[in-house]
Amino acid sequence: MDSNKYLDDISEIKNMMSRSSRFISLSGLSGIMAGVYALIGAYLGYLILYPSNWKFDTYEAIQEALIAVAAGVAILAVLTAALLTFRKAKRSGEHIWDTSSKRLLANFLIPLLTGGIFVLLLIRLEYWVMIAPSTLIFYGMACLNASKYTLRDVRYLGITVIILGLLSAYFAGYGLLFWALGFGVCHILYGTLMHFKYDTGDSNK
Repeated sequence: MDSNKYLDDISEIKNMMSRSSRFISLSGLSGIMAGVYALIGAYLGYLILYPSNWKFDTYEAIQEALIAVAAGVAILAVLTAALLTFRKAKRSGEHIWDTSSKRLLANFLIPLLTGGIFVLLLIRLEYWVMIAPSTLIFYGMACLNASKYTLRDVRYLGITVIILGLLSAYFAGYGLLFWALGFGVCHILYGTLMHFKYDTGDSNK
């Protein structure tokens, strides 16, 4: 009995230490919604780039439409993630803005903002074929860099997206397809996994 109680106490201490160093209120449902937004964005991108009923007078108009779609997807994904994460943190009694969440955000934003600046340079230089690979690779690096401060599943998401980004760079011309796979399908798959693993029970994180 004493031995079992000792082991239980150690396990509880480890869980407390893990919770204090990692932000664990990320919502799997927000990942699913981000994937849905990305697939809708990819479909809109397809309608913009390829023959459809949508007509654009100039090449610049096509660029502006694509940037608007990408910005809309990003804004919707961020707002949904913030809302659902706040709701989950409130329900579980976790502080939304503490040391672990600040570290998570900082480690996520540094590669992401670097990638954003790099993509803007690609747009300026008209290296269109490298935009989809670059967004995937830098986003994957952001997930990988931030994963040590949150759920370990984010690490595997990051690695998967990086691989898709590299494949997208190799198979030039299929950027929209890989973009849909990385930001759409992967988010839905990992979001679903995280939802059933963490959101619907008291699983060990």
